[in-house]
Amino acid sequence: LLWRKQTCGRTREHNHHTWDALSTQPEVHLLKAHQSVVLAAQTAKEVEAIVRAEGATPATVAVIDGEVHIGLSSEELDHLARCESSLKVSRRDLPYVISKGLSGGTTVSATMIAAHQAGIPVFVTGGIGGVHRDGENSLDISADLTELGRTPIAVVSAGVKSILDIGRTLEFLETQGVCVATYGASKNFPAFFSPQSGFTSPYQVWDPEEAAKLILSTLSLGLQSGVLIAVSIPEEHAAAGQQIEEAIQTAVTEARSRGITGRDVTPFILQKVNEMTKGKSLQANIALIHNNAKVGSQIACALSKQTSERLTRGGTHRYGKHSSDSESEIVSANTTEELFNNGYETFCLFQFGQTNPGSVCQSFGGVGRNIADSLSRLGCRPLLISATGADSHSDAVFNYCKHMNISGVARLEDQSTATYCVVIGESGEMSLGLGDMDIHEQITEQFVSRFEKQISSATLVCLDGNIPVTTINYICSVAAKHNINIWYEPTDSEKACKPFLSDAWKSLSYSSPNLAELFTMNKTLGLPTPEVLPSSPDKVLSAAVALSRPLLEHLHCLVVTLGANGVLVCGEHEAGSVNMQPRKQKRRRQLCALHFPAVTVTAEETVNVSGAGDSLAGALMAGILQQRDTDSCVRMGLLAARLSLISSHPIAPTLTSHSVDPNKVQTPSWPKPSFMWID
Repeated sequence: LLWRKQTCGRTREHNHHTWDALSTQPEVHLLKAHQSVVLAAQTAKEVEAIVRAEGATPATVAVIDGEVHIGLSSEELDHLARCESSLKVSRRDLPYVISKGLSGGTTVSATMIAAHQAGIPVFVTGGIGGVHRDGENSLDISADLTELGRTPIAVVSAGVKSILDIGRTLEFLETQGVCVATYGASKNFPAFFSPQSGFTSPYQVWDPEEAAKLILSTLSLGLQSGVLIAVSIPEEHAAAGQQIEEAIQTAVTEARSRGITGRDVTPFILQKVNEMTKGKSLQANIALIHNNAKVGSQIACALSKQTSERLTRGGTHRYGKHSSDSESEIVSANTTEELFNNGYETFCLFQFGQTNPGSVCQSFGGVGRNIADSLSRLGCRPLLISATGADSHSDAVFNYCKHMNISGVARLEDQSTATYCVVIGESGEMSLGLGDMDIHEQITEQFVSRFEKQISSATLVCLDGNIPVTTINYICSVAAKHNINIWYEPTDSEKACKPFLSDAWKSLSYSSPNLAELFTMNKTLGLPTPEVLPSSPDKVLSAAVALSRPLLEHLHCLVVTLGANGVLVCGEHEAGSVNMQPRKQKRRRQLCALHFPAVTVTAEETVNVSGAGDSLAGALMAGILQQRDTDSCVRMGLLAARLSLISSHPIAPTLTSHSVDPNKVQTPSWPKPSFMWID
């Protein structure tokens, strides 16, 4: 099963052969069955129908006339099934088959290569190859295993065929660094036709969400090895397993006596077993392929959702944050110049050691700078307190930020301006990032103390998690002394803990974490936290409310960003809503929450996700400073986030008070926020 989040929309040339365009949804790869030409095409079409029913889009992979195709038409499936010269194409065969203009169905190893070059992390098959019996002497080991050890693709299969040495196969996979997990309620490693092989997997995943998290963590770590998800054959077909196993042993013995070896062993045994079981093995084979397609599609959809959520929350918090102060408000943070290399296809395999085609765009970001930019464009004129190097990047930053009050930004000799270089695809997703952020450590307590007068007289101070803990503690102490409201932007889940390492957090009034950052805050305080963060919308909301409750003992308001699930605002109840206006003193009131659904932005509209969260926070602050009601503040934030998503800049140049005024912007009818009490 091949998964893609984003549309390619056209074919792309790689190494002189064509890769067909892929669709926008999670996709499924079906290995061609070699038992019956008619049945092969029929089964492929049946599986494609299953995939579509699960909300995914199928894309069959094969080599046709010397070209690798990802996604076949019905006619091409029929042609491939009827082609008498069709070959079984593994890694070693690809160069020859392509050079000769031949056709064939791809094995697991060849499909992994195609999927990886297409930027697709998951596919489904029946079963993978393994170490053959007596493999310790013959060294007959499937290329599937070595491919799993060097290609970061997740393979969903019914384990390994029992004709192989399953124990040695699992040992070989361990040597190759492949993470193996059984799907479902048991750790038993399946043996294709049988749910039990006598061996157990090192790990277990219970459902599509857990499997997707495992795959996502593997990809996030940058490991160059794959993941094997082993799915047992459905129970109703497992009953015939014993009869099939006996037939397999007989067929194995016959294959040895007839001197059949190598790639010819599996087709011979499968044919003999089908004859001896009078078709039961074939029925079971098709059933497990159908089941694998169903499970794999569910995993792919979950992976797509989790990746999208991580990009939505992580992309906006990954680059740093901004700050603000007009006559009466300050944001203390850091300035980061971001250089975006935009235009690579998401499915493109980067060729390291050579120039890759793409378009280059320079933009300016950083959490503090972004929020200050957003506030400035909305008429608030904040003071940005930060630091840059005395270099050409700094010159560019100062030139771009002329519309902002950057008198609090120091230019330091022998320092480099914080710079982030990222390669992104058409969807705005990050493929590769490099950051030079050491200058953050120069935003010290001593440096910020120069602005104590401005801080102590501000209406609102915003600080982000990029600055040192000692600086955060200092700002919190000044704000507490002068009863100043502080907004903390946690930046990412690792830095979210900084104010919570001491009692400094009790001086905060606002914070805008995502769910992972909110989890970190609670965990740092030693409060109860769930073992695994939920993914379903209802459970996400429940978890966000539960994790917000203890922090509201001291914080005035929490704005929890939930990606595609919208925004949750938690705080003190007032007139049927959450009171977001700054408070001069703490008052004990009933707590409540409002959930605002996200504003729809299609994949085609999305340009990048690097500033949506900062735009949301900046517009929320602007609404608060303009003394707008909570509903208007949040809608301003959502509109600002939408402008960011459809712009090549983290903060859209088109952002104005008019462009985010809910009363002036024509949008589809706003969904009514849902209200809930917090116990």
